[in-house]
Amino acid sequence: MKGRTIVLDHFGDIEAAALIVDGKLDDLLIDSEGPRPGTIYRAIADRPVKGQGGMFLKTPDGSAFLRQIKGLAPGQPILVQVSGYAEPGKAVPVTQKLLFKSRYAIVTPGAPGTNISRSIRDEEERDRLLEIAHEASDGAAHGLILRSSCAGADADDIADDIDAMLALADKVLDDPSTDMEVLSEGDGPHILAWRDWVEPADVVTDPGGFETHGVLDTVDSLSQPRVALDGGAFLFVEPTRALVAVDVNTGADVSLAAGIKANMACARALPRALRLRGLGGQITLDLAPMPKKDRRPFETALRQAFRADDVETTLVGWTPLGHYELQRKRARMPLAEVLK
Repeated sequence: MKGRTIVLDHFGDIEAAALIVDGKLDDLLIDSEGPRPGTIYRAIADRPVKGQGGMFLKTPDGSAFLRQIKGLAPGQPILVQVSGYAEPGKAVPVTQKLLFKSRYAIVTPGAPGTNISRSIRDEEERDRLLEIAHEASDGAAHGLILRSSCAGADADDIADDIDAMLALADKVLDDPSTDMEVLSEGDGPHILAWRDWVEPADVVTDPGGFETHGVLDTVDSLSQPRVALDGGAFLFVEPTRALVAVDVNTGADVSLAAGIKANMACARALPRALRLRGLGGQITLDLAPMPKKDRRPFETALRQAFRADDVETTLVGWTPLGHYELQRKRARMPLAEVLK
């Protein structure tokens, strides 16, 4: 089945959204009981952590951890935003850099100026968007980023989006209270699907959509670590407490090029395998054997694959043992924890 389909449904009482591309599950968003990324708190500074340059904060949802705390004293109120999901048993990560993000616009308090996504290259379109932005944000003190989804979008829709985000930013920043409080909830899966999956797609909202479109079967298969690759190769994705281990195997192929073929297939498949399982943190790849001269083409393929992924991932490099390491933002809860 060709084309894109967005299915908005639930796993029991848990809100979820699935993106299906050409009949294959490409992305999956599932809500969790923890604070959602994007949630904004007025938190209270609690206690600094010596040697780490950070401080624990008190929030209505429990303890949070903030890095870069210059000038912050215990007992002081501070505005922070949840930047990702916490590891089990650890405080929620937060940042002082607040972002108010919607489908077309991102409002950036403390970073003035208007910027347009670099993926929009047509000069006439950029001029049109600048005109819309300047008219909608006239007199606003905050910065503004117009996302790639603005290309070809209706001017009124973009302006309404900008107005809504500016109003929310003003409401949060101008709140006079000093008490610990949740000032803005992060977006759930259905809103995130509308916000981030912007390419044309059929949208299914009927109850039972996950079963009808095969999402449930795919989710069941994701509980297994094995991922089949092109050419008969396969990899295993196995999270541990410390890191996510990825083991690449050539399968039945015993040719001289078997290693590089399996590793290139891994590069193409890895973003989806991590995305659907909600895995992040430190990731170590135990690749199939290949000559050192093939490392550069592998890195190029890996970089290109992650460029299309919406979760921030840093390609760290090679270890002395020949493993390849990545650092991936914990932007989602692990699937195994959400659906256990």
